[in-house]
Amino acid sequence: MCGIVGAVSKRNITPVLLHGLNRLEYRGYDSAGIAVLDEDNSIQRVRAVGKIKNLESALTDTPANGFIGIGHTRWATHGEPTAKNAHPHVCNDCVAIVHNGIIENHEALREDQIKAGFNFTSDTDTEVIVHQIQKYLNDENSLFEAVKKSINDLEGAYALGVISTSEPDTLICARKGSPLVIGVGENENFIASDMSALLSETNQFIILHEGDMAVVRSSNIEVFDEAGNKTKRDIHESKLSGEAVDKGEYTHYMLKEIFEQPIAIADTLEGRLGKDTVLDSSFGPKAIEIFDKIKSIQIIACGTSYHAGLIAKYGIESVTSLPVNVEVASEFRYRKVVVLPDTLIITISQSGETADTLAALRKAKEIGYEHSLTICNVPESSLVRESELSMMTRAGPEIGVASTKAFTTQLVAILLLVTVLARRFGFPAETEAKVVEQLRHLPGIIDDVLKLDDEIKEMAKDFADKEHALFLGRGMHYPVALEGALKLKEISYIHAEGYPAGELKHGPIALVDKNIPIVAVAPNDNLIEKLKSNLQEVKARGGQLYVFADKGTNLKSEEGIKVIEVAPLDIAISPIIFSVPLQMLAYHVAVLKGTDVDQPRNLAKSVTVE
Repeated sequence: MCGIVGAVSKRNITPVLLHGLNRLEYRGYDSAGIAVLDEDNSIQRVRAVGKIKNLESALTDTPANGFIGIGHTRWATHGEPTAKNAHPHVCNDCVAIVHNGIIENHEALREDQIKAGFNFTSDTDTEVIVHQIQKYLNDENSLFEAVKKSINDLEGAYALGVISTSEPDTLICARKGSPLVIGVGENENFIASDMSALLSETNQFIILHEGDMAVVRSSNIEVFDEAGNKTKRDIHESKLSGEAVDKGEYTHYMLKEIFEQPIAIADTLEGRLGKDTVLDSSFGPKAIEIFDKIKSIQIIACGTSYHAGLIAKYGIESVTSLPVNVEVASEFRYRKVVVLPDTLIITISQSGETADTLAALRKAKEIGYEHSLTICNVPESSLVRESELSMMTRAGPEIGVASTKAFTTQLVAILLLVTVLARRFGFPAETEAKVVEQLRHLPGIIDDVLKLDDEIKEMAKDFADKEHALFLGRGMHYPVALEGALKLKEISYIHAEGYPAGELKHGPIALVDKNIPIVAVAPNDNLIEKLKSNLQEVKARGGQLYVFADKGTNLKSEEGIKVIEVAPLDIAISPIIFSVPLQMLAYHVAVLKGTDVDQPRNLAKSVTVE
């Protein structure tokens, strides 16, 4: 899940590479580097450990200018985050490459290459690729043929950008299992892992398909499919703007994205609500036909999206007769699966390129799952292209590693899905109309929740010196507690766990003391009295409670309990609403602790490798 950028132009492209890497830093920030061909047709490479600003400083000391080049920001897989392991990797001062992915047979290739006399200067799996390309160049292949033959020798996943002194006007790129786009300019062209890296240069993009290779020059682009045949890929016009991926007035991307949720949710709902109904067509032209005949649902996702899937299970099973199974994608893809007839496979992903989720979808198709739906934020992504139905969340670019608006828009999409499925099981028209009305008011309700920011900021002070925390919820708010715990641990590095509140007495209550804050989500639903009993169990054992409560619960702050009230909510939208203050709490705790909120250690935004 590293970030790749490349350019070939008639101007110095070093500033383009640096700008693109800054846009891609959310994909990895262990190290970064660029390589360009200078006016003497020599490879100039500069690398630095840490963030892009360190690379910029290094380039001040060692300038590198050229008309063609590649850049990379790394999230370490094979090899520690050191200068020698930073990309680009170079062989014999002739070939330079950048790589996103994992080469599974790198050890065997390395052994053969050492016997052939190649010298290794890194611990990465990537270096075998550049040596393999050099090997085929030595046999007088063109750069395209050398790359093509090399990738045929690779096992695993890759997105590649390759330049060589042998063809100083040519940038070769290829993808298998990792995303890659080509930016189309005027007398210049670009490559990147993500459109956002190139929005300052172009809004015209070619989305490479699985197995594609491309020859990119300043004057033309040639694309070849997995079979090696020259093919034509459509040029897509991106509607995003450069400002969409700027922090603007906010201190962190995460804070900006938390406060963008009302707009993001409004965008997600646009065109999908009738007067009193949710429109089936929102999920695609075949939605009605497929939804009418499904008999069960299998949800596959990772991380935050998995929590959204758990909420979907509660929602769907509460109003339909459809059994729903939810599984972590990395588990699903590596076990024997019993395929039930007429099962809809649902994948949930922000990027649409999550490696495990994409592989799980492909496995599901292979073993007999007939229909597929993806809930995703990126229209051009692999999951969208490979799914029969899709629901785009329209959250816009999300740069902060800790997902916020992507999660809540997923929950909105799930509520739309729950509603159209429920209709097939006798869901009363007046109840659907009520849900639609709640959805129309949802952006405004979230605006009101965001006004609790100062109160939550004050509460966060109690967490700054803590090492552990527990999050509690019941029913469909148990996954909300899981997500709240994940947010806190991701960005503040406080160990946090989410539990069903009823499970306290089955073990977790042993941890309760004055040093572990207990965060609870308290909607005014049919489980509220049981939740209140659980909270009293914590209070009786000296635990300090922090409760986000629906005003209708009548929970009030007192000794041992701090309550922040949320306006009375309909149960249909309450998981969406209660997720927002938990995001805000995690954010303010992380700021107080001085961690890197947007780029927490060891994490990257898009997990495009196993």
